[in-house]
Amino acid sequence: MSRRARGIAFALAALLCAALAARSVAGYSAGVESQFGPLRPAVVAGRALAAHRRIGATARLEVRRVPARFVPPGTLRSAVEAEGRRVAGPIPAGAYISAADLETPGEAEPRPKRHLGGGEPVEIAVTGASALGAGGSSPIGRQVDVIVTAQPRGASARGRTYVAAEGVRLLDLREADGGIGDANAAASLPDAWVATLALDRATALRLIAAQNYAREVRLVPHPAHGRG
Repeated sequence: MSRRARGIAFALAALLCAALAARSVAGYSAGVESQFGPLRPAVVAGRALAAHRRIGATARLEVRRVPARFVPPGTLRSAVEAEGRRVAGPIPAGAYISAADLETPGEAEPRPKRHLGGGEPVEIAVTGASALGAGGSSPIGRQVDVIVTAQPRGASARGRTYVAAEGVRLLDLREADGGIGDANAAASLPDAWVATLALDRATALRLIAAQNYAREVRLVPHPAHGRG
């Protein structure tokens, strides 16, 4: 057989193999669909994604065709739906990505929640609140920020200080006498007070929990107070 004839034979053989492979794949897909239902695109994380990370070109999102019965509700169909949005919580590699896994477009970064209006009265043990009335006027009715300093971890560590609630209304303030929960321990500290704040449920629970691990909880005037 001449070289040309062998070349033609090899080319025909390659085309035949490609046709058989395509037929095999089509047959496999048809078999999967007949057993598990139609295939649908599903977006999967090609690598682990950290919380609040903005999804860009390096996120390595993959689109796979998966039987619809195995795809969780809300799973994205196209990677374009996730581009530019932030991850609401950590997503492991290989996990499906749904709309619920992403923050709402335009949603701001986590910040202390503001409570400039009403709320339920909640008593919180604080220290150093006498400074609120240093100007001679009563602080009752004013808006304050709640500052928490956590207990340090380790011999050389420093306690983290952060704003636990911003712009809450101070309803009442009295010196601690051991009359409420953790105020009993706070009463043994210098300049210990019990503040009654107007809080929503989530903020109240957060501040009450903070008292269990905080080195101190302080109130400071909210910057917006007194602006005309």
